[in-house]
Amino acid sequence: MPIYFAPLEGLTDAVYRRVHHATFAGFEKYFMPFISPSSSLSFTSRQQADIDPKENAGVPAVPQILCKDTGLFLAMAKLLRDAGYTEVNLNLGCPSGTVTAKGKGSGMLKDPDGLARFLDVIYAKSALPVSLKTRCGYDSPDEWPRLLDIMLCYPVHEWILHPRTYREFYSGAPHREFFLEAAAKAPFPVIYNGDLFRVSECREMAQFSLMLGRGAAVNPALAQETQGGEALSLESLRLFHDRLYREYLKWWPEKAVIGRMHGVMFYLLQALDCPAPFRRALKKSTTVDEYSEAVHRLFSESVLAQDIHFTPP
Repeated sequence: MPIYFAPLEGLTDAVYRRVHHATFAGFEKYFMPFISPSSSLSFTSRQQADIDPKENAGVPAVPQILCKDTGLFLAMAKLLRDAGYTEVNLNLGCPSGTVTAKGKGSGMLKDPDGLARFLDVIYAKSALPVSLKTRCGYDSPDEWPRLLDIMLCYPVHEWILHPRTYREFYSGAPHREFFLEAAAKAPFPVIYNGDLFRVSECREMAQFSLMLGRGAAVNPALAQETQGGEALSLESLRLFHDRLYREYLKWWPEKAVIGRMHGVMFYLLQALDCPAPFRRALKKSTTVDEYSEAVHRLFSESVLAQDIHFTPP
């Protein structure tokens, strides 16, 4: 059962991917947070580092493109091929309002005919095999049959399906029946993504390939345990945190490191049963000294939660 790590913007950067891959097993691929190319194909230093093959050495990382312009997509795919990557993923699923307002991400699902014209070009000319990450529609589940018909027309490398519409965001139950239909009809692999937060939930879908996101951010051993490996322990969680923290301190300014680690701990704290004062102290920390002291006390006084899973805020 292949399991993939979903791209989580602001979290699963190259440092995170390297440290996770060195600490836990279970993931066959790590999908990068999306690249949204400009006409100049120029990137910030942090974006450049994230897609640099040297920064991803030893990690099975897959770049993801967020783009509605065929020319930019094809140019970016060629650049990634020349850098040594062997596949690329097209983001048709991001539900962020700032993304969809520009007609990108799941915003492209609003215009099925336009989407088909876009896919006609990229599947005819892409320098790399193209996988897709989509939702099951834009406004309504009634859009699903048309979307499925479109997808079945192309040599899709893999189709990662989150079976909710853009309008549903992350609320309500995923339409798993749509995924089952796609998996039964598609001549290419279809990967399930959506609300897999516990080992038991992952194993219920064990006959399929899976993509884990927020559940793996809370429990970094989720794929490992699902595959029959060791479950998360307090020691392995602390090891993962400490390795990640040390790596960020090597490369980033202290203020940026503390900001990133607060984002990491938003998830990891959900795996811990710990006293409220230690949680508050961690959340209030603004310097390396404050953060280091707070996290040391937190791990020293905590135990793993009995039911480790992601809980939406």
